[in-house]
Amino acid sequence: MKSYILKRILLGLLVLSGVIVITFFLARIMPSNPAAQWVGPRATQEQIDKATIELGLDKPLHVQFGKYITSLFKGDLGVSLRSKQPIIKELKAYLPPTIELVILSTFMAVIIGVPLGLNSANKKDQVLDHFCRFFSVGSVSLPIFWVALFLQLIFFRWLGALPIGGQLDTKIRLLYEIPHHTGFMLIDSLLDGNLIIFKDAFRHMILPAVTIALYPIGLVARMTRSALLEILSEDYIKAARSYGLKERLVLWKYALKNSLGTTITVLALSIGYTLVNTFLVEAIFSWPGIGSYIATAVMSLDYPAIMGVTLFSACSYILLNLIADIIIALDPRVRV
Repeated sequence: MKSYILKRILLGLLVLSGVIVITFFLARIMPSNPAAQWVGPRATQEQIDKATIELGLDKPLHVQFGKYITSLFKGDLGVSLRSKQPIIKELKAYLPPTIELVILSTFMAVIIGVPLGLNSANKKDQVLDHFCRFFSVGSVSLPIFWVALFLQLIFFRWLGALPIGGQLDTKIRLLYEIPHHTGFMLIDSLLDGNLIIFKDAFRHMILPAVTIALYPIGLVARMTRSALLEILSEDYIKAARSYGLKERLVLWKYALKNSLGTTITVLALSIGYTLVNTFLVEAIFSWPGIGSYIATAVMSLDYPAIMGVTLFSACSYILLNLIADIIIALDPRVRV
């Protein structure tokens, strides 16, 4: 097990090293002048030259790269050209709202996707199976921006049941002091014992979380079904059924347990994807998360911010993949 985990960690570090090298050199060939962005649109040439020296852009590329690597080891991702704030500080501010959405959407993917896939495999080629496959393919295929606008139309415009966007109502922000402990609105409101803010924040999370959850729900359902179709034909499943065990016990305890490897891997990768690919959803729902942050950085060609989010994305994928590999490796057959 130790050897297995060590190999996965070394592979992850190799991937991360490649990402660092590629993002650094791609950022340096971008058609923009970081020094001019740093001093502003009305800067003189003298001010731009001073900024070039201050940012170290006058040094050779290998010197700049060495300085960048040294800063990374110190936990310094650089400074935003747009806001003049440390990237790590901005990530700490923008990440919690996105993580809240991702956690809620992942929870939905598990409690909806796994039962869908299980029942679909158990009722192969029956009406329930056709419905589950249709729903899975549809949830993966539908454009995410269309789903977001459609949900807004139904639940805000027609039913008036849920807010159209934002993290909190304006009235709540005016009447109550917004807690700032961890950055996670739901947790902070509970720590303060303010259930009014908690309820309002949760209502605002529902529509964007459902929109984000559709893709992993379909993915998890499809992967669970594919894995179970093979497992349900195994001899030990037939033996368990012949012993008269309840169908629910056979499916949930014996069959599902051996299909979770594929599902966990897919779910882990979809979490990593969701963390940094929510900019459309966050833009539509006016959600102050990492997606809106990276969208603004791209529009303003703020390459230190782009590099910071790219490294965060790579680290997230590697870490989640490692966790999935460790969970899967609890089965001795995988390690062998």
